[in-house]
Amino acid sequence: MKTDLDRLMLERDMDAFVVTGGEEQNTARYYLSNGAHITHGSIFKLRGQAPTLVCNRMELEEAQKSGLNVITDVELGYYERLMEVDYDRIEAQVLFIGDVLARLGLASGRVGLYGTWQINQTIALYESLTRAHKHFEFVAEANNTLFQEAMLTKDADEIERIKSVAQRANAVMQLAWDYIANLDVDGEYLLDEAGARVTIGDIKTLLRRELLARGLDDSNTIFAQGRDAGFPHSRGEADMPLQLGQAIVFDFFPRELGEGYFHDMTRTWCIGYAPPEVQETYDTVLEAFEIAIESYGLGKPMHLMQEAVLDHYEAKGHATIRTDPRTMEGYNHTLGHGVGIDIHERPSISHTARDDVFQVGNVLTIEPGLYYPDRGFGVRIEDLCIVDERGDLVSLSPFRKDLVIPLKTSGN
Repeated sequence: MKTDLDRLMLERDMDAFVVTGGEEQNTARYYLSNGAHITHGSIFKLRGQAPTLVCNRMELEEAQKSGLNVITDVELGYYERLMEVDYDRIEAQVLFIGDVLARLGLASGRVGLYGTWQINQTIALYESLTRAHKHFEFVAEANNTLFQEAMLTKDADEIERIKSVAQRANAVMQLAWDYIANLDVDGEYLLDEAGARVTIGDIKTLLRRELLARGLDDSNTIFAQGRDAGFPHSRGEADMPLQLGQAIVFDFFPRELGEGYFHDMTRTWCIGYAPPEVQETYDTVLEAFEIAIESYGLGKPMHLMQEAVLDHYEAKGHATIRTDPRTMEGYNHTLGHGVGIDIHERPSISHTARDDVFQVGNVLTIEPGLYYPDRGFGVRIEDLCIVDERGDLVSLSPFRKDLVIPLKTSGN
């Protein structure tokens, strides 16, 4: 949580940090600025002090919504620095960072660098900073960064935002279910009111429209049918018509409109009926999901949950990434991940990640699956869960886990 930042800085022997970047989505800047939509601001924090947001004068009003101490770059002399270096923006930024740190009272020490820029600009900024400011040691963390650690747990306001996204996302999934259930049938294909075959693209258009009406943003939804469902991150082909009896992996991860917090859930559907092979596989995945939930424990290492699912699959003869890390079928991914401002955050529920334990404030997915592209199907079931203040694991994805969408028309 944000309240952990000073402790995390002390543990890393970090005297200050700077979050900078360009117009790209910038997780660390969004996180610290409490969702204020700024595109050019930088945030400075000295250990033991509140963060200061330095913004472009055009964004002053928006920056003040952050609740942080806000100063414009004009007040701090950025444009004088820009003219001094003949409008070289990287060199001006280097000098300006030194100016702001001095203004805040830091003359020397270890300074963490965070934020999002194009990689060439990031490298150029880091190299120039280390040359220009010998009295500072600039730290670029590669693994388990300060922000990754802080975002492991969510505070009450963050959880309420995620719950709101989850509620709206579940409602949109219900609309998709109901729409499909009411379609007409022609042979193995689904028809709309005009008699045209309904495609995956049509379903995605419906989803986008309903999400936008609820203040949510589509994040390239996975709606993959048949063989495509056998590849965990296949998005599905827009022009593919929906067919009866085909496995559809529907991985739905909308977020608040204009950056913000995500929800993440997956259901596997067959329209009208499920072939026996798909039904058997689905039952095995649902058993794996239930085993995962049953193996939860507050303070328990997360890798044990993944290992329980691996044991289940391997006992039934399915390949896993533990038995064959290169496998393209069977269970070929980890069990879950953190969700927040990024769709994939720490923690990780993996047999190879040994440091993470379940703790209050975690928001994470549980998503076992089995994939057989050469047999024309895949299955995944995923809920987004929180570890609440009582230490209980609570699903934010209550939508039904039925495999078959029964059609309300007799068809033909």
